[in-house]
Formats: sequence, structure tokens, C-alpha cells
Amino acid sequence: MGLALCIAAGGKALTIATAVFTLSWTHSVEKTEWLESWQVTQQGLELTEARVKGSGAGMDPGEGARLDDGWWVWTPETPPVPELVLAASGATVSAWKLCHAGGCEMLGAEASGPIRIGPCAP
Repeated sequence: MGLALCIAAGGKALTIATAVFTLSWTHSVEKTEWLESWQVTQQGLELTEARVKGSGAGMDPGEGARLDDGWWVWTPETPPVPELVLAASGATVSAWKLCHAGGCEMLGAEASGPIRIGPCAP
């Protein structure tokens, strides 16, 4: 198998055969949509694009953002990270939505420990 994404949440593990995915959510204070595009690489997870549907508290569009159909869109210049760790309080406006070519997974809709997302170990 090539690159794959591993998710550990609520005592369960999930492996998804994908090299690209999106992660989206609704900001808990501003009630505004966020969407990030990620790529699974040998170096870790690489953020390739970020989108926010507006701006507000803690949600400023990034450097070089352009307005595209109501979304601020930009390409963050950040190095790959080994994993993403998401909170799962179950008390926010929305769950985390992770989408890939095979469908979407809702993560963190209920209170649990942190959700860990990263490249699967070879």
C-alpha cells in the first residue's frame, strides 16, 4: 500500500488509503466555516490550502489571501507536521469533518480524548 492516513479517536483506529484529504469545521465563536486541504507525505502532513468563509476573532485570513466565491483562500507556508491533534469536547458547534476520495468521516461530535491524525507508519 502507498501512503495512508491513520486516525485514532475514542479508542478506535481507522486507516484510510489516501494521500490527500480535507478537514473542515465551524468556528465555535464566529460560527464561520473553515476548510483545510492536506497532503500525506513521507515527511508528515502538509497543509496545501486553507479557506475561511469570512473573518473574525482568531480567524484572520493568511498572507496573500484572495476572495474566491465568498471564501478567503490562501496557501500557508508551513512545514509538514508529524500529526494533527484535535480536541473532541462534544460541546462545539460542529464535529470535525474529514473528507477523502472514498467519503467523509465525522470526528469529535461527542466528548472523548484527543483525535490523532497522521501518516500511517510504514
